[in-house]
Amino acid sequence: MEKKVLVPLAPGFEEIEALAVVDILRRAGATVLVAGIGDGIVTGRSAVHVVPDVRLDEVYEEEFDMVVLPGGAPGTENLKKDERVKEVVRRLFEEGKYVTAICAAPTVLSAIGLIEKKRVTCHPSVVGDMCRSEYVNERVVVDGQLITSQGPGTAIEFAYALVEALYGAEKVAEINTGVLAPTPRGA
Repeated sequence: MEKKVLVPLAPGFEEIEALAVVDILRRAGATVLVAGIGDGIVTGRSAVHVVPDVRLDEVYEEEFDMVVLPGGAPGTENLKKDERVKEVVRRLFEEGKYVTAICAAPTVLSAIGLIEKKRVTCHPSVVGDMCRSEYVNERVVVDGQLITSQGPGTAIEFAYALVEALYGAEKVAEINTGVLAPTPRGA
């Protein structure tokens, strides 16, 4: 069953978090749209240049099964400032779809007001920005439709949690026969 995932990409994004997740989700069979919040190439925090599939303007009103917010301090701040990002995140959350974020990006969810009384994790440097949530010091935290993770070193585990949410643990095990990474449940 094909699933559709949106990954908004903002200048200063954390490359590992964005690209590892896109790769693993595509291996699972998801249609992943990497959507630049501006025009043209998006430069990450480590000066890796990525050509998005589309501009966010072209797709943010479409239906998605999941939205994934990559972190990176400058990238996260750029996501927080973008009204289209906030709109699509709010809409998917209200529709009961998966809303996911890694590293500093859970602060976007906090700024929107979506994590109150929810179990979340994030990069240790932004724990103070996680308003009214229950911070959990774990690599990946799943609280219903909300999935969060801590940083670049947890990106593959985060991606596997997203695949498991969309397709089940069997798909994670199938993908990992080639990837050979630690999985959230040791699949």
